Amino acid sequence: MSRIISTGLVKAGLLMGYKVASETGDRQAGGTVLAACGVAAFTVWQRDAGTARAAALTGTYVAAFGLSHPLAKKIGAWPAVFAVTGATALASMIFGGRKKTRETR
Repeated sequence: MSRIISTGLVKAGLLMGYKVASETGDRQAGGTVLAACGVAAFTVWQRDAGTARAAALTGTYVAAFGLSHPLAKKIGAWPAVFAVTGATALASMIFGGRKKTRETR
């Protein structure tokens, strides 16, 4: 269940962050959405996957935001946002879950 929550937060942060920024013209408002969802996702990842994976996934999330800008110049804004969101959501689903321990195997 927590993979669904963290992945939902990733999608909400990237998609809604862009939507808020583009609809309002206020990049800081979009950044606030992006940051709030990123912090919440980090918290879920840290609890379930550990600090190292949470940091790596947060880095992926931030990199996705950064990469969407040059990608948008090549394929358009929304397609770029959808592409980086999909890739980041996939990473969250694969790496954001509970670590297997001897007790859970």
